[in-house]
Amino acid sequence: MTAGASKTLTNIFPSFAFTTKPQNPLTTHTSSTSFPSSRLRHRPICAVANPAQPPQIAAESTTPGQYRVDVLSESLPFIQKFRGKTIVVKYGGAAMKSPELQASVINDLVLLSCVGLRPVMVHGGGPEINTWLGRLNIPAVFHDGLRVTNADTMEIVSMVLVGKVNKTLVSLINKAGATAVGLSGLDGRLLTARPSPKAAHLGFVGEVARVDPAVLRSLIDTNHIPVVTSVAADESGQPYNINADTVAGELAAALGAEKLILLTDVAGILEDRNDPNSLVKKIDIKGVKKMVEEGKVGGGMIPKVNCCVRSLAQGVNTASIIDGRVPHSLLLEILTDEGAGTMITG
Repeated sequence: MTAGASKTLTNIFPSFAFTTKPQNPLTTHTSSTSFPSSRLRHRPICAVANPAQPPQIAAESTTPGQYRVDVLSESLPFIQKFRGKTIVVKYGGAAMKSPELQASVINDLVLLSCVGLRPVMVHGGGPEINTWLGRLNIPAVFHDGLRVTNADTMEIVSMVLVGKVNKTLVSLINKAGATAVGLSGLDGRLLTARPSPKAAHLGFVGEVARVDPAVLRSLIDTNHIPVVTSVAADESGQPYNINADTVAGELAAALGAEKLILLTDVAGILEDRNDPNSLVKKIDIKGVKKMVEEGKVGGGMIPKVNCCVRSLAQGVNTASIIDGRVPHSLLLEILTDEGAGTMITG
């Protein structure tokens, strides 16, 4: 490989250091040198004295340069499948807390944008909100797993999500080489909120009443990466805090997205919640509803599953709940057969 070609590949995959024996990051989570696809096992061809004879395959592993070429070649069908398609990614959990995982997600988004996908990021920011509430001596109160949001808390939620977390993510994406634009649900009337049915207990916690994706479409069509935070207002202008998973699902449906991806702190949907090795790789709506009815899906996974099912019912092609603790899990999910969690189909 020429020096120019090597430099080009380094620019394409700036965050990967390639080993001669690729490992599967789904089983080796701590490795920072593995490429997402474990299917690549190409070995170099040795030169032979007689060109009439077929080349011999070397016993040794491929060189890093040859491996990078294989990576690009193997990725081509996946890139062709998703090129020009919109994917909505809900970013949160461990991937938001760890600087290393945060960099991984940002680089994945930028890479996907560079090869022709149209990513949209949706985020919350619970830990950051708790930090600022603590600094201001405002207690964080939860009811049935949802944040109780009074007027003082709502003001802090807006300040942190819209003014801090959102702009930090925009800055990181821009620094990584793409062009991001930060939005809340209030901008361009992107989202109109309504109070939660549990408003008497939760305060200013809302649901999505209406989506107008016009402002997003104009950004996506000009190769920008929209970064949307889950704050929206009702018809009177009152701001509400909305679950970010819900926002991601509704935006995916309104945009006619090819795929919705929820980054989580678990491997995905498990057949047995007590067995981390019982990951369900692929399931349809009927199957996942049955798992919920049987109690196999419970706790915080239920709203995520419901979000996926609702988006699929509104036209999204597939929805995936993936392990955000795995480095480059987005690339694993989109550019390999193995995936990085559970894919739900319609």
